[in-house]
Amino acid sequence: MVVQITVIMPAFNEEEGIGPVLRAMTESPSFGPDVEIIVAANGCTDRTAAVARSCGARVLEIATPSKIAALNAADEIAGGDVRIYLDADIAVSVELLRALAAVIAEPGVEAAAPRPVIDTSASTWPVRAYYAINARLPIFSGRLFGRGLIAISAAARARFTNFPDIIADDMFLDAVVRADEKRDVDLPVRVVAPRRTGELVRRVARSRAGNAEFWEFVRTDPRGAELALDPVPGSRPWSWLRRVVLTAPHLVPAAFCYVAITVAAELRRRSPGWSVRSGWGRTTAGVPTGGPADPHSAVDASGAGPSGR
Repeated sequence: MVVQITVIMPAFNEEEGIGPVLRAMTESPSFGPDVEIIVAANGCTDRTAAVARSCGARVLEIATPSKIAALNAADEIAGGDVRIYLDADIAVSVELLRALAAVIAEPGVEAAAPRPVIDTSASTWPVRAYYAINARLPIFSGRLFGRGLIAISAAARARFTNFPDIIADDMFLDAVVRADEKRDVDLPVRVVAPRRTGELVRRVARSRAGNAEFWEFVRTDPRGAELALDPVPGSRPWSWLRRVVLTAPHLVPAAFCYVAITVAAELRRRSPGWSVRSGWGRTTAGVPTGGPADPHSAVDASGAGPSGR
């Protein structure tokens, strides 16, 4: 039986980077009718929609620059057996999409995600030091965030009506599916880190705000009470020390950068006039494309879940 895959890609001012990402799929010899790509161009002031159409994607144009509005609008017209939510700066192959779908087709599996490989090759040394710690945090094990790509079954998607209006859509999806229903797939996906320290601080500040907003949603919204939260919920304040640095003493110098960036991000988050919803542009393949370097989700590596822990 052929598994029908729908890729949902929200995009905000991604003209410069979305073409190569889409062509990696649509121009592949293995691309076929079992894969549909929906690009939800939201609030764009550039040629994102036109570029996406030229690459063979089905395009929705939404006036409001909102990732959540884009996800919900795309979901309304999406079908298929598996839905793959993909950030517009994450290039993947058709083979990876099908591998994720094949895992979800197994009995008892409702969601899957590939192995993230954080690319810091174009980053400054403080950014590289930060990710030397962050990429090893235990919070990412067995979770769906941290990849910029989440695949879920149609049955899992039917568990909720719409994405709630929170930044951490990836944490929400992770909590929709029980721990025993998730699978890590040992295939790599490249996640580009910010180039500069200032970009990383903005990203981590947004991530921390998104984390806090998600847990407030869990506490106060009736929908939050229905989520299948994993046994390791929320932050573990000293896991970076106990589970990472103390087991790998050579990372002590990197830990100083990690702590400094985390503190700077928290101070920025608490600073007067700072807004977590000040746009959700991202850095695509290292090229700034319209706003802060964070992809409107609670991530610190273009899809990397809780940060600063």
